Amino acid sequence: MNLSTNLGEIKKLARMFVYLDIQSTEYSPLIVKHPFTDSGVVAYRTDDGGIAQADITADPAALKLWQEEKLRQIKEARTPHEISFMVTKSYSLAFLKYAAPHLSSQDLSEMLADVWVRTESPNNDPNMSKNRLLSLFKKAQPQFLMNEDEYDEFQALDNTVTVYRGVTSHNAKNVKALSWTLSYDTADWFAHRFGEDGTVYEAQIDREHIYAYFNRRNEHEVIVDPKHLMDITEAETMEQTGAITL
Repeated sequence: MNLSTNLGEIKKLARMFVYLDIQSTEYSPLIVKHPFTDSGVVAYRTDDGGIAQADITADPAALKLWQEEKLRQIKEARTPHEISFMVTKSYSLAFLKYAAPHLSSQDLSEMLADVWVRTESPNNDPNMSKNRLLSLFKKAQPQFLMNEDEYDEFQALDNTVTVYRGVTSHNAKNVKALSWTLSYDTADWFAHRFGEDGTVYEAQIDREHIYAYFNRRNEHEVIVDPKHLMDITEAETMEQTGAITL
């Protein structure tokens, strides 16, 4: 693991991402996919210092000015985190994948936590395999991966922990994922969001195979090595256990 971050290499990588093609969607140009914008209609700085708005998917001149603005922001960035925050959610794991070899242990840990928490469905991201993600969590330093409260909860975990995972028809084949939760209610919410009739699974795992605890979205999430999950079964509902709620 690097003792210090090579910010120059991170900036070089970011500049390459600026020049990636803008991917259209059915809602283009309002919604597009690109490492530095989720919309083809952007504001950018003009040559005279003013601010203009244009569709950069249809205006090559505006695209060039917008790219130059992004390059300026990258050049002025003082930390890798400033650059990472510029990258859109859908590309943040891809950026981390290529940035990781140039990051110090602390920067990798902090950036991994931020990217993981703000990325939608990171378990299913096509840019990063499950094994690659797990290897990053294993390399991360827990004291930098989690905030103080999360780290305290992490250290207080029992030797064997009961975890839950809620899946729907969209991710039913991905039960053995990295992301589980200590909360049945959280898993149940994921199993039934968007009106889905999903399933909540329950499993056991030894504490040594848990690499992080995140609660920044009040989800009581734990990152586990799925190879070591034990006794995976469908969890009983409140009605099945006979629990009474008031």
